[in-house]
Amino acid sequence: MKTSGNTILITGGGSGIGAALAQRFARRGDTVIVAGRRQAALDEAIAGQDDMHALTLDIDDAAAIKTFAAEVMERFPALNVVIHNAGIMRFEAIEGARDLSDSEAQITTNLLGPIRLTDALVDHLKGQVDAAIVTVTSGLAFVPLVAAPTYSATKAAVHSYTVSLREALKGQVEVIEIAPPGVRTDLTPGQADRTGYLGLDDFADEVMALISQEPTPPEILVERVRDFRNAEADGAFAERFKGMNDFARAEREKADKAKT
Repeated sequence: MKTSGNTILITGGGSGIGAALAQRFARRGDTVIVAGRRQAALDEAIAGQDDMHALTLDIDDAAAIKTFAAEVMERFPALNVVIHNAGIMRFEAIEGARDLSDSEAQITTNLLGPIRLTDALVDHLKGQVDAAIVTVTSGLAFVPLVAAPTYSATKAAVHSYTVSLREALKGQVEVIEIAPPGVRTDLTPGQADRTGYLGLDDFADEVMALISQEPTPPEILVERVRDFRNAEADGAFAERFKGMNDFARAEREKADKAKT
């Protein structure tokens, strides 16, 4: 991936990881289009930046994705990088009464969204020089969180999709995966202040340092997530699965007690 001079589309670019990366790409000399549902958040993300643009997109709407892709290609014909960052996370209690709407929403946003948008833009990207598709998965793709089974499953699926896409587009479009650890954002309630999570600026700065390497690594893994990514290969999956979920359970219990 070129280290500057790209035209980059970032979904979920109005807040959190998407906004932090978008602003850093713009500062290094890239033209950046941020996309998302909330126009106010997008406007805030691009405020004061000459080479940043905002477009609304409902990533859950298949027809809207096709219309959006056509608009992006028309307005920004130099588009050569797509970063699939939009995502939602919901906690689910399997042992109680269940409402599958949360599970279905996560599958639509986190998995079908990137697949549909890739399909809409891939032919354009194959005609571009230095084209790249970047997916944003999670450390939970490799060591799942019991309290968020569907979220973890969608991220594992996007990882698998990325591996296949990389091989299918070899020599035409570079395919890169960013796998964040827990980062202090508003992805879930209270996460912006959660103990043990990596600060957003620290995460974004480390990602930019890694993604600016030449050649770009196929997987962008900050130091904090490498134990999760390598858990299976290290023969430590069971230990890390238990440790992470025990910690998460204790933190939830602590938060519940604080509310009473």
